[in-house]
Amino acid sequence: MLPDMRTRTIQVRRVPKDVRRKLKARAKRQGVSLSADLRRELTLLSEQLAWEELFEEIDREDRTPTGIDWADEVRAGRDERDRETTERVLHDDPRS
Repeated sequence: MLPDMRTRTIQVRRVPKDVRRKLKARAKRQGVSLSADLRRELTLLSEQLAWEELFEEIDREDRTPTGIDWADEVRAGRDERDRETTERVLHDDPRS
């Protein structure tokens, strides 16, 4: 899987028994060893951006060619949802 690459060992301690059992069963279903499955998962994980990196990338690139401020749109949607929920609660309130 990692041809011509120098590899290092990573040891993870204190893995709960049920987690290890589930991971081992998953690897078996895939027909690979637990190490191979975890190595694949770690490789995929290493290629994903952390939240901070993702936000920095979004800030760096102009991803709003339409001029839409998506944070404002999300806030407006939440405000509308909150108003609707409040109206529903007040409407269902037997005291009103």
